[in-house]
Amino acid sequence: MLRLKAILQYSNILLYILIVIIVLSLIRCNIPHTSKYDISDTLIEGIIIDKKKDNDKISFIIKGKEKIKCTYYSNDIDNLELGIKVRLTGTLNEPMNNTIANTFNYKKYLYNNHIYYVMNVDNIEVINNKSNLLYRIKNMIINHINSYKSKGYISMFIIGDKSLLDDGIYNQYQRLGISHIFAISGMHISILSMILFKLLYKLKDKYKYIIVILFLLFYMFITNYSPSVLRSSVMFILLFINNEYDYSLDTIKVYYLSISILLLINPFLLYNVGFLYSSIISYTLIRYGYIIHGNKLISLLKISIISMLVSLPITINSNYEINILSPINNLLFVSLISTIIYPFSLLTFLIKPLDNIFYLLMKLIEVIANYSLVFNIIIPKINIVFIIIYYLILYIFLNTYNKKYLIVLITLLFINKYKYYIDSSYYVTYFDVGQGDSSAIIYKDKVALIDTGGKVNSNYLYTDNIIKYLKSIGQDNIDTLILTHGDYDHMGEAINLVNNYKVEKVIFNCGAYNDLEKELIKVLDDKHINYYSCINNLDNMYFLQTKIYDNENDNSNVIITELNGYKFMFMGDASITTEKEILDKYNLSDIDVLKVGHHGSKTSSSIEFINEINPKYSIISVGKNNRYGHPNKEVLNVLVNSKIYRTDQDGSVMFEIKSNKLKIETCSP
Repeated sequence: MLRLKAILQYSNILLYILIVIIVLSLIRCNIPHTSKYDISDTLIEGIIIDKKKDNDKISFIIKGKEKIKCTYYSNDIDNLELGIKVRLTGTLNEPMNNTIANTFNYKKYLYNNHIYYVMNVDNIEVINNKSNLLYRIKNMIINHINSYKSKGYISMFIIGDKSLLDDGIYNQYQRLGISHIFAISGMHISILSMILFKLLYKLKDKYKYIIVILFLLFYMFITNYSPSVLRSSVMFILLFINNEYDYSLDTIKVYYLSISILLLINPFLLYNVGFLYSSIISYTLIRYGYIIHGNKLISLLKISIISMLVSLPITINSNYEINILSPINNLLFVSLISTIIYPFSLLTFLIKPLDNIFYLLMKLIEVIANYSLVFNIIIPKINIVFIIIYYLILYIFLNTYNKKYLIVLITLLFINKYKYYIDSSYYVTYFDVGQGDSSAIIYKDKVALIDTGGKVNSNYLYTDNIIKYLKSIGQDNIDTLILTHGDYDHMGEAINLVNNYKVEKVIFNCGAYNDLEKELIKVLDDKHINYYSCINNLDNMYFLQTKIYDNENDNSNVIITELNGYKFMFMGDASITTEKEILDKYNLSDIDVLKVGHHGSKTSSSIEFINEINPKYSIISVGKNNRYGHPNKEVLNVLVNSKIYRTDQDGSVMFEIKSNKLKIETCSP
């Protein structure tokens, strides 16, 4: 014991151990892991360890040989409790990668949580409906929370599940830079532990700690071992052991030890954003706590500013934007959440009649959030070199408290934000939007988006990912939104785009406005956004189709543009009829990149048209396993002399034109 104390108390031994463990964890995470199941398996047994219910759909995770994420559609799903053992019949599939660059990668997310397959479940058979005591208690807690009017917030505060909270509300908290306050973290664990200590005031300290530790171990299970709960709980337990057995370790050494233990157990925590936020902010506040002095208001402001600065690279690469006024918002919301909201949520959980009061209280918080200060700055994705330089400068600033280093940090961020001004390349991206169309032409700070895509009968919005992609490359707005025509799969998400991103002007095709276009025009008028229709040219883009037909497809805007000597052509859903009119009117040849008309349907891309324009590359925007059978085999044969890219197989396709050279990348599923 004395030898162990001596080793642990050695000044930097725990830091060196942590560094070695981080390196080994990165190596372990990059060693390919394979599933214990075969993709051909159709019968899987396991215990339900997590579930999310949405009307007649339930998403759940079972633990058999390993974890599998499952989806099941049925109205009879109320009996699927946590902890029961089930036998599933269905189809295993590999999760999908992101097919638009710099957006959420579902496959990587599941992989980092040790899930290698997803399953579409056809039938569920309950083998054993008797779960163990821990799961029975957890089911009781979940069912109790689901009976609340304010269940979204109660669930988030008590068990760390925000799935019941409205996405729009949570997104507003993210925009304000305060969403971390609502996630269970060290602050919540401290409050919870303090309350428990108060309730156990008659017991000796040793027994208090033992009871609180046992509770925290149970709480980790209740919150599905949330990384932030793990970190704060493990550190609390180690602090108790340190004090009880007189290891005489200071807090920073206990921190090193707790992170080391967690990474030894699960190295993939390094890729968990919640763990990174919790760990890096905690480290900074422990290590540089001496900076935080002054009255309570000043101290809170310093904590907020330091927390924002130290977590900035994580925030940037997660959201690609920051609210520079978030420290001010944190002053208000940290106080409200820590002193009133969170303690009251615990009380409401125990005393259900308080639910209505808590519900009204949270509605008040939402109102305050809607009127809080927002000054968001979009900052493009940063690479590892930038991150290292940033933290080196920040380290110097925190150690010297010399404000000139803070100015250097801000300058560095602004250089990264406006770096596209020194980039002379053109970028043309054909987004994977399923059975629809959406493309972007980007040069420096100018963006022209051609179509938005649109998924019928679905809440999934492709434009959310398109917006995120544009933010990730530093674009603040769309200069021109061009809608080839009024079909839903080409402009169905235009309203969502206009409502959530700055759009300067909109271009419609020739012909009368249909109902979908009229609906968009109402929004454009409300937002005072200019719009035009049936134009001939705009910013080096030439609109070849200005004749009015009796259908939307033939009225499609057909656009041609030349970028650094390379010709790009966008066909919309124009048919063979329109193609013939264009050939009669224009002398077209040697198109470098063709956006194939009507998703590769046989109604477009006649052999005469393709032979005349002679495309080197052809892009077919098409949904995977679509019900239309697109692309048509005859069209593929017509395009045989062209290099074909399909969004259902290749994901988004990105062309970079730099120094008269063409570079092509794909974002495969």
